Amino acid sequence: MQEARGAYVWDLDGDKYVDYVGAWGPLVLGHGDPRVLSAVSDVAKRMQVVGTGHRLEYLAAEAVLEAVPHGERLLWSNTGTEAVQVALRLARAATGRRRVLKFAKSYHGWHDTVYAGMSEDDCDRPAAPGGAGQSTSVLDDLVVARFNDVRLAERLLGEAVERDIAAVLVDPVMSNAGVEAPSPEFLSTLRTLCDRHGVVLVFDEVIAGFRIARGGAAEKYGVLPDLSVFGKAMAGGFTQSAVVGRAELVDQVTAGVVHAGTFNANPIALAAVEATMRALADPSVYKLLEQNSSEFEALVGGALASCPGSGRFNRVGSLLQYVPAGGATGLHGTGGIWTTILEGMLRRGFLFMPSGKVFVSTAHTTADIEATAEALDRLLQTS
Repeated sequence: MQEARGAYVWDLDGDKYVDYVGAWGPLVLGHGDPRVLSAVSDVAKRMQVVGTGHRLEYLAAEAVLEAVPHGERLLWSNTGTEAVQVALRLARAATGRRRVLKFAKSYHGWHDTVYAGMSEDDCDRPAAPGGAGQSTSVLDDLVVARFNDVRLAERLLGEAVERDIAAVLVDPVMSNAGVEAPSPEFLSTLRTLCDRHGVVLVFDEVIAGFRIARGGAAEKYGVLPDLSVFGKAMAGGFTQSAVVGRAELVDQVTAGVVHAGTFNANPIALAAVEATMRALADPSVYKLLEQNSSEFEALVGGALASCPGSGRFNRVGSLLQYVPAGGATGLHGTGGIWTTILEGMLRRGFLFMPSGKVFVSTAHTTADIEATAEALDRLLQTS
């Protein structure tokens, strides 16, 4: 691509596409939101990376903490992968334990310590690495449960002391594994079990985070974790992440827990964070986001439904996932007829992801969504 504005991108030939990739999640406000670009442009003329403190470190932090129900302290980092590692280090330091309970198929970054247990079959058995070149020596630190399986969580966390479990790491919505929402009792049970057995509850909200609600999963589902990891939507298209949560956990970085990074809290990214979070404080943003997402589900999903056996869309807020009829989804792709849809829609000027995830923004219009549904309907009729 050579240009991106609003809900659209243009390739090197100048061809325009309605963009449902959305940089894999950050662009709740669409490409090039003027409020974000203005803030970034202003600070970029004055400083880039300075290596000392600056006002945006706390102005941006205050904008995030104002939104998050359990936000007492905030620690800046760059990517979701880095921030997850920091959160787990804080949990280990606080508990004196070493293992992490995660859930099969859930993605928490590319790091060796968490990119494992990516298959449903890995549940309640030693985790397998997710890819080549990974160190297997760290996999003993993982205990793998099944998302929404309350009984298994109760059994594994009931053995938290014996198993040396320091943290539960969970994406409150299985964002990279079919956009599966938590059952009504699942997150609250995890909260109760963590309290009972001295385990730190960590929400990985890098994808879902400020996309599903201004206050993230804590606001949407009413369960307060000890720590949350945010990224993507927080910075409106710039690179920034954060660990947010209880003061006694985060403050450990002043008492021996090491967290480093030259570009942590750099002024340009934090200008984007503050501007984005101020924009997201307007309730009309989430009203429009829900309207656009529900229209996509109804119209584009309706086009799918008109062709028997074509599959459906799962949706949680503005996060959607194509699910093939009788099939499964995965981090890197999905089954059914999605490849046909992906290629056919690309030729018609609509950009989607191979994984089947769909990211809707406030920049998308009803006309965009109607055109998408019409194009999909024509594609399915001729396929």
